[in-house]
Amino acid sequence: MKAGNGNIGNIRTLPSMFYKDPSLLEEMKEMIFARSWQLVTDVDRLKAPGQVVPHSVMEGFLNEPIIMTRDTDDQLHCLSNVCTHRGNLLVEGECHAQSLRCRYHGRRFALDGQMVTAPGFEDVPDFPNDTDHLQSVPFAAWRKFLFAAPTTDSPLFALSDLTQPMSERLDFLPIEEYVFNPARSRDYIVRANWALYVDNYLEGFHIPYVHPDLAQALDTKEYSNEIFDYASLQIGVSSTAGEGFDDIPKDSPDAGRDIAAYYYFLFPNMMFNFYPWGLSINVVTPLAVDRSKVSFLSYVYDESKIGTGAGAALDKVEREDEDIVERVQRGMNSRFYDSGRYSPKHEAGVHHFHGLIREFLGID
Repeated sequence: MKAGNGNIGNIRTLPSMFYKDPSLLEEMKEMIFARSWQLVTDVDRLKAPGQVVPHSVMEGFLNEPIIMTRDTDDQLHCLSNVCTHRGNLLVEGECHAQSLRCRYHGRRFALDGQMVTAPGFEDVPDFPNDTDHLQSVPFAAWRKFLFAAPTTDSPLFALSDLTQPMSERLDFLPIEEYVFNPARSRDYIVRANWALYVDNYLEGFHIPYVHPDLAQALDTKEYSNEIFDYASLQIGVSSTAGEGFDDIPKDSPDAGRDIAAYYYFLFPNMMFNFYPWGLSINVVTPLAVDRSKVSFLSYVYDESKIGTGAGAALDKVEREDEDIVERVQRGMNSRFYDSGRYSPKHEAGVHHFHGLIREFLGID
């Protein structure tokens, strides 16, 4: 773990041009996002052999079509969802199948991606070869969640490097029992750069000023952050005794504390927010240099706790965040602003995030 509050007060934040330049966003598409881990689904949708789940990675930005399958040997696979003949999309909806058949020219693939038959290619020499099978996509799992890195190269880092901080702190949570709740899940469109939304998430500095109800639910004096290689954690302590997690182990660094929320940021664009009622995952997808989609995915464990503490009224908190971030986006167009300075006490997470962006883009 890295220090969370180093002497960063004399360092400048990212320049305003970063949040306005479309060419930088295009550069990040290949250098960061295409080589990063992105949440695909959970294993509940792939329990039985023959289950097939198509997914468009970062819909509206990367738009990479992939398929998650569980084959007849009970093995999971992540494959390109593009037929190797003429590029047709193979699977258009979640299904149960013994094989994958392209409805353009009838080419058929096994659930592990190996080509089985190809009408019209009976006399073609050196057929099939490796290019005729579906390409495998790097994927990995953390607890019940499945992630893919839609790259033809290699991911920037291992998924375990990203998720290890959660594993070490939250092994006591029965995450496999959390159930996806579509009624509590939705997408928000934010008229701001994706990184401004992340900047805002990564500091609790704004909570007393932007989120009056959340500020009452949290003891803001006890708010803290921890920095890891590719992730960071903000810990919210409940202002009301008994509204935090009630099953924190005695050997945890949080034992004896009323923890209201664990806010984990996973670089570059995912937030895993753990509350006593369950988990809210936020995935931020750039749509344009000044427009983003934020997908809220809710996994419920204890419905009786949904209306209490820091995990209550998340829609209201989101709309408050949208309002302030959209105002900041407009401020970035000012002729009189270029960059600011980091608060050493509150903005270590923002500084760390900016440092990773600079590192992977190769800029000073």
